[in-house]
Amino acid sequence: MSKINIFVTGATGYIGGSALSALLSRPKSDTFQITALIRSPEKVALFNSVGVTAVVGTNSDFDTLTSLASKADVVLACANADDLYAARAILLGLKKRHEQTNTVSIIIHTSGTGVLIDDAAGNHTTDKIYSDLDTPMIESLPKTQPHREVDLEVIAADKEGYVRTYIILPSTIYGIANTSLVSLGVQNPYSKQIPGLIKASLDRKQGGVVGEGLNLWPNVHIDDVATLYTSVFDAAMKGPDDTGHGREGYYFGENGEHRVGEISEILAKLLHDMKRGKSPEPTVFTDEELQNYFGGRWMGSNSRARAERAKLIGWNPVHTIESLLASLKPEIEAMVERQNT
Repeated sequence: MSKINIFVTGATGYIGGSALSALLSRPKSDTFQITALIRSPEKVALFNSVGVTAVVGTNSDFDTLTSLASKADVVLACANADDLYAARAILLGLKKRHEQTNTVSIIIHTSGTGVLIDDAAGNHTTDKIYSDLDTPMIESLPKTQPHREVDLEVIAADKEGYVRTYIILPSTIYGIANTSLVSLGVQNPYSKQIPGLIKASLDRKQGGVVGEGLNLWPNVHIDDVATLYTSVFDAAMKGPDDTGHGREGYYFGENGEHRVGEISEILAKLLHDMKRGKSPEPTVFTDEELQNYFGGRWMGSNSRARAERAKLIGWNPVHTIESLLASLKPEIEAMVERQNT
């Protein structure tokens, strides 16, 4: 029996490394032939040691992406969600494969619930909640939303018929990854959103909040994100009729919702207790700080989502809001340790 050829981008990243580790731990992982595109030559032997063929390159290497995708039964695209250039390179490779072999490959593309954001600037919540089962509501999102242009390109490929597409949209991912690839020293174990808020607060020596901190975001633990990828992978491998793909192939990664201001409030108190913040109450980020630390006001946006389609295919996330709150102190401690080394 021939092996399933899987091509992974973003394999050294927080999301991609966790998804790849989960695939490697599958009972039938010996039936996979996995290739990963990585930047660092020194990590090649380490990936090889766990049965992953590592190719050195970047998402800017159009021809390399196209070539590797053209050999893949499944592509796990876990690098930059806004990289249209890379997405087109991968889709071109999958199209070539279809033209040469009449095979319809699978791409599991990583987007994010940032595609849902508004411009609340922390000053209000919203009643607008997106379900991954509500395709018309998702399709109402303008092309100008974050990630949306790439998502549309991926879905258009499914409509053409040469590939089946599945889009995973994680929300606020939290937790320090503890995977086999982290232990191997090849994966970044840290998220961006909450650590970014911590880093900004440490830099200004005071916990910060965007506006009034009233905006809402969904959240999901990194371990649950990893099982979402394997759940979608398993469902996709069963065939085109087993679960939605293309315009009906959105899978939100969320298992709870938090007020972003509450995170700011808890961080401010923790930082104050650790003698790293002047006040236990967060102060409002200035417009200049928002630009410098976050590249804009998106941290003050609302992004409300319900992972109904994801759970229908058997995804069973186990971590809840309590896990998110419990993760904040270890995240601060890890950030301080990294800054001191």
